[in-house]
Amino acid sequence: LKMSDSQEATSPVAGIGGPAACVSKVELRVSCRSLLDRDTLNKSDPCVMLMVQNQGQWTELDRTEVIKSNLNPVFAKVLMLDYYFEEVQKLRFEVYDIHGTHSIGTRDDDFLGGVECTLGQIVAQKKMVKPLLLKYGKYAGKSTITIHAEEISGNNGYVELSFCAKKLDDKDLFSKSDPFLEIYRINDDGTEQLVHRTEVIKNNLNPVWEPFKVSLISLCSCDDERKLKCLVWDYDSRGKHDFIGEFYTNFKEMQADTCGRVSETHPPFFILQLHRVYSFLDYIMGGCQIHFTVAIDFTASNGDPRNSCSLHYINPYQPNEYLKALIAVGEICQDYDSDKRFSALGFGARIPPNYEVKDRFYVLYRFTCEKNKIQGVVEAYQNCLPKIQLYGPTNVAPIINRIAKLAAGKEPIKDASLYHILLILTDGVVTDMADTREAIVRASYQPMSIIIVGVGNADFTDMQILDGDDGVLRSPKGEPVLRDIVQFVPFRDFKTASPAALAKCVLAEVPKQVVEYFSHKAIPPINPVLNSNPNSIANTPE
Repeated sequence: LKMSDSQEATSPVAGIGGPAACVSKVELRVSCRSLLDRDTLNKSDPCVMLMVQNQGQWTELDRTEVIKSNLNPVFAKVLMLDYYFEEVQKLRFEVYDIHGTHSIGTRDDDFLGGVECTLGQIVAQKKMVKPLLLKYGKYAGKSTITIHAEEISGNNGYVELSFCAKKLDDKDLFSKSDPFLEIYRINDDGTEQLVHRTEVIKNNLNPVWEPFKVSLISLCSCDDERKLKCLVWDYDSRGKHDFIGEFYTNFKEMQADTCGRVSETHPPFFILQLHRVYSFLDYIMGGCQIHFTVAIDFTASNGDPRNSCSLHYINPYQPNEYLKALIAVGEICQDYDSDKRFSALGFGARIPPNYEVKDRFYVLYRFTCEKNKIQGVVEAYQNCLPKIQLYGPTNVAPIINRIAKLAAGKEPIKDASLYHILLILTDGVVTDMADTREAIVRASYQPMSIIIVGVGNADFTDMQILDGDDGVLRSPKGEPVLRDIVQFVPFRDFKTASPAALAKCVLAEVPKQVVEYFSHKAIPPINPVLNSNPNSIANTPE
């Protein structure tokens, strides 16, 4: 087998410059197990269609290749998407048994099952296994779909590879073999991940397959000593391919030309020099959890919740501004917290049984709900309103200090396992501004971000100072924040926009804030994609 020169084929991914900035690109690899058999004489010929939802409408984004006569297909085609942390990116995977060469079948028996999820759920889990569902939510037997996510960032290189073979075994009786090649990456847990499947070359024992480009992260997880398994098959239209042979190698051997199956006459490899800078998805896909806490203003200025003019009024037909902001932000964050637990704090109210004013109290503490996670917080908020007396003052420093203490933990932070997002919903300018500035400066040293949404029609001019967009926020003693961790917006700016627009605005800076914190502390992801091997591609000096 011969391998061609590698080429640099990268382009920087846009940074986080505003709400529309793409955090990264994500590759999705798909496989299925135990698909329904819709064909009478042969097995199903499956293909997976990827649908995305835009403004409530599902449209096809891409699809895999068709694999003939196979109920356990591993698809070679990579499905690529732009990833936005600040958006709920709804996806649907539909599996079809294909008849003919191009079109997706329209008959009911062509549909083998589908599943809906969000891109956030996939990247948070890195590997998602879901049962396939038919129409009306019926299970498609024991059929499952597995989706692997991998990030393609501006730091990852691509290599171009081409393979050839000589004197292959002839597996056909009346003609020569029809060979194709598969390359598998061996993962740390011993499982095999298909990296590439070449085209079939008909009737040829000395095939030269077409060159192909593959990212280093897909090929070897940017570990040049990771084992690669290469298999050559004789293609069979019924899916019963004949095994011709296999060999093992790694990217280091390929570079050094010591593989023994690589031609000694081809030009030396040009290796892309990589210096790894971890991205937001490196931390998320490495196992970092995002814990979401909401703090709600229950001061008297909101108005009596029983009155329809109150900002806390529960309209059975339309959520109030507090709920709209909570749901918009919470629906994003819930995908990144695997324990499905949320905390909701209140401030500025008298609480039973003695109706004393507390600087903070739990509306809900570590609530667990397997399905509608944010809905649990909504219900706790609604149940809380009749039991408390709205009072004052609007002090948020105790809330910030509380979450900062939780974020700091009892021991010095040594890994990137947890990051906190605190959402503060308030109807007016805080009354403890000096203490709040001090609290934010202290919190900027901890793994947390703060989002403040101003509800109602108050004058929020003085709140803009907390945002830091017009200059560096300082404590009353003049100490600057270590990082800009606060985003403030008045809800009224988004009254006529969709809830997604609010979430997009307030969450767009979070990925950058996560990376800034862990980079400043020199903390890598828990399970970094790149290893620390000094011979690794990723550690090649610039």
